[in-house]
Amino acid sequence: MKNKIIINGSSLTLDEFISVCRHNTHIDVSKSSIEAINQSREIVDKFVDENKVVYGITTGFGKFSEVFINKEESKLIQKNLIVSHAVGGGKLFDTEIVRGIMLLRINNLCRGYSGIRYSTIETLVEMLNKGVHPIIPEKGSLGASGDLVPLAHMVLPMIGLGKAEYKGEILSGKNAMEKAKINVVELISKEGLALINGTQAMTAVGVHTLYDALKLLDIADLSASLTYEALYGITSSLDLRLHQLRPHKGQINTAKNMLYILKGSKRTQLQGEGKVQDAYSLRCTPQVHGASKDAINFVKEKIEIEMNSVTDNPIIFNDTQEGISGGNFHGQPVALAFDFMSIALSEIANISERRIERLVNPALSGLPGFLVEEGGPNSGFMIVQYSAASLVSENKILSHPASVDSIPSSGNQEDHVSMGTIGARKAREILKNVRRVIAMEMMCACQALDLGNSFKLGNITEKAYNMIREKVSILRYDRELYEDINKCEQLIIQEEFVKILK
Repeated sequence: MKNKIIINGSSLTLDEFISVCRHNTHIDVSKSSIEAINQSREIVDKFVDENKVVYGITTGFGKFSEVFINKEESKLIQKNLIVSHAVGGGKLFDTEIVRGIMLLRINNLCRGYSGIRYSTIETLVEMLNKGVHPIIPEKGSLGASGDLVPLAHMVLPMIGLGKAEYKGEILSGKNAMEKAKINVVELISKEGLALINGTQAMTAVGVHTLYDALKLLDIADLSASLTYEALYGITSSLDLRLHQLRPHKGQINTAKNMLYILKGSKRTQLQGEGKVQDAYSLRCTPQVHGASKDAINFVKEKIEIEMNSVTDNPIIFNDTQEGISGGNFHGQPVALAFDFMSIALSEIANISERRIERLVNPALSGLPGFLVEEGGPNSGFMIVQYSAASLVSENKILSHPASVDSIPSSGNQEDHVSMGTIGARKAREILKNVRRVIAMEMMCACQALDLGNSFKLGNITEKAYNMIREKVSILRYDRELYEDINKCEQLIIQEEFVKILK
């Protein structure tokens, strides 16, 4: 087991997030956080004892904010808040997403602005470390007041309700907690609200998507480089002098990356050696890939802020002993970023599909039609391009922004919402489609390389070619290709190509 990651609410990194969510690294709460959490709880207890009117502590929620809640009712309303808000539907979030939701909520609470007891946070930490994963449906969040619905599902097993996955088995929440030897919690004033009022579901989906997107963008450069070689592309368009005259960081880095990947290749040419220029899908790769990289890095900045932000309501200020009701739960800052990520990722698949078309179309490639020598009886890679085109078109629909939509809720008290969770989920679906299109391009490029002259490949492209050929043989006669695509996609998912790019 790796060393524990210490959580303090303000320094969680992207790599630490992935380590916890995908590799089950354990966490612990910092001593300074425990002090802040306890101080915050003392203030909430004081509000309750003094019958001070503070939203969500001594009042109802949403439209019921004008209803006063006395001390005797405080436990009931916290439990009712959870059970009444757990109304999600659709497919279930993957385990790594659920772990991300739990981790981010713990991180949020560890800042000590939420008024929750440390013992309650300990329960969630113990669940994460022991692998008790609440069953959380994907659908049902408006993205303000945060992710109420998915987070309510997260809390259910904490109070002995709902369902949870433990050691590969889906159990009742109570049974899962018993088997893991974790005591369930009886929520008291403010705690239910502290656990569900935040942006952690949308952010967890967004962080996973961001991490995978950053890796995929470099692999897209590798995929494009293989196509460059398959089509004897002109590397003059990668000349850094061109890109330094238009100094967008992503554009320059893409050109540098492709030159590095193609170094040593005898399958490329300079301008005028055989043809004057390439089509845009090759020649403009640095401009297109680079723009998406710049967009994704903007998204990274926003998501890293959100990972370490307090998105609760009301927020308890220890120094002035105030509970201020605001709108930090509103997902708009990241909702816009998720929509931007969707567009940026979609463009990577758009240009990749156009390169696939150039590979399989004999009028454009000079290669055997659809990359098979005995065309007619064999369709070769004809329908691979169809499938890529289908995914690209689906991405265009999914790229419609979620953040421009809003529907009033809670009797019009909550009259503007972000739809950020929908935006994050769409971005993740787009990423999966893009990854498959890139896998298709790499497979087509390798086939095209086998059909062309056997000149030396670049230092990095040769490694990629060999990795693919270890899994997928050259196509001479038609066969089921979906498994071949799956194998190429698995190389991407398992970060095998990332290793050779380092």
